[in-house]
Amino acid sequence: MKINIVGGGPAGLYFAILMKRQDPGRDITIFERDKASDTFGWGIVFSDRTFSYLEESDEPSFKEILANCEIWDNVDIVHRGEKISVYGNHFSGIARITFLNILQRRCAELGVNLRFSTNITDVETIKDADLIVGADGANSLVRRTYSDAFQPSIAVRHNKYIWLGTHQLFHGLTLTFRENQAGLFIAHSYKFNKTTSTFIVECSEAVWQQAGLNEMNEAQTCNYLEAVFKDDLQGHRLLTNNFVKWLNFLLVKNQHWHHRNIVLLGDALHTAHFSIGSGTKLALEDAIALAQSFAPGKEVPETLVDFENTRKPFVDDLQDAAYASLILFENAKDELKLEPIPFAYKFMTRSKKINHERLRRRDPNFIAAYENWLRQNG
Repeated sequence: MKINIVGGGPAGLYFAILMKRQDPGRDITIFERDKASDTFGWGIVFSDRTFSYLEESDEPSFKEILANCEIWDNVDIVHRGEKISVYGNHFSGIARITFLNILQRRCAELGVNLRFSTNITDVETIKDADLIVGADGANSLVRRTYSDAFQPSIAVRHNKYIWLGTHQLFHGLTLTFRENQAGLFIAHSYKFNKTTSTFIVECSEAVWQQAGLNEMNEAQTCNYLEAVFKDDLQGHRLLTNNFVKWLNFLLVKNQHWHHRNIVLLGDALHTAHFSIGSGTKLALEDAIALAQSFAPGKEVPETLVDFENTRKPFVDDLQDAAYASLILFENAKDELKLEPIPFAYKFMTRSKKINHERLRRRDPNFIAAYENWLRQNG
C-alpha cells in the first residue's frame, strides 16, 4: 500500500507510525511545508485517558513523550484576584516542538519518508497513492480542493486570541480573568517543561479594539498584556515564538469525512476550542481510529466508511462539549458578578462533561466549599 500524507503535525505523524507498525512494507510519505525544527506555538496538554491510548498504540514513542512531560492534577481559576484550586484533574503538558520531534524520530526509525520544506499546492501532484490523507490543519488544502465532496462548515468565532509563552511557571491548568479600563482579558496557562508555560490570552473584539491592540506591534502587545496580568506573571516577560498574531478561532466541521481514497484527519476534519485542550487529543485519536479500521483484505473505500461510522459519534460529542465551553468564554463578562467559588464551579462544569457528582469524586473539598456557599447564599 502506498500512502501520501499532507501535513506533518500530530495526526499525520502518528497515523504514519501506526500504519508502519501494522505493515513495515507500506510505502508512506509525509509532505510538510515547514522545517522539522519549526514550531508555531508553545506547549500542548493531554489528559490521562489520551495517554493510555498512546501507551497501547506505540509504547516506544509513549515512553519518550512521558519522559518529557510536566504532570499536574489541579485546575486553578483566578477571579477577583482570588485563586480557587480544584484537584483530581489529571493532565500532562509537553512542548509542541518536543512532541513533534519525538514523532518525527519514530517515523524515521520505522522507515516513513519525511519530506520537510515541501509545500503541496496541488493535490493532483500526489494522487498516485492508494490512500491520501489530509492532515494539513484548519485551513486544509486537501479539504478545500475537494470541498464539494467533504461539504465543510467553517465558523469564525467572535473572540480574539493570541498564543504566547512565559518563564512564569503555572503549576496547573490555570484560567485567569482580569479586567482593566478596556474590559475583560482571559489567560489560559500551564507549564510544559521545567522553565516555560503556555500563555494564551483571549478577549472580545470590542475589548481588543478598545485597548488599541489592533494597532500594536509585537513588543507593544506583550508590554500591554504584561501589565494586564502583572500580578500573575510576577515580573516575568511574555515570549513570542516565530510570530505574534491575534487570531479568531475557526470552528471546523465536515459533513463527509472521506472522498474516494482521500480522508481528512485532525484540524482539517474538525476543531475543538482550546479552552478544553483537546485539539491534539482529537488528532491522535483520529489517527488511532483510522489505523485500527484497516483490517487485512479490506478495501480503502470500505475502510474509510468504517472509520467515519465508528469515530464520528465520539467527535460530535466532544465538539458539542467544546462548543459549550467556547460559548461560556465568549460571554464570560456576564459571569463576573459571581463570587470566586460559584464562578469556579460554573467554569468547571462548562462543557457538561463534568457534573456535580463527578466533581465531588474528583475534589470533595471543593464541592464541600461550594455547597457551603450555596447554604449561606441560598
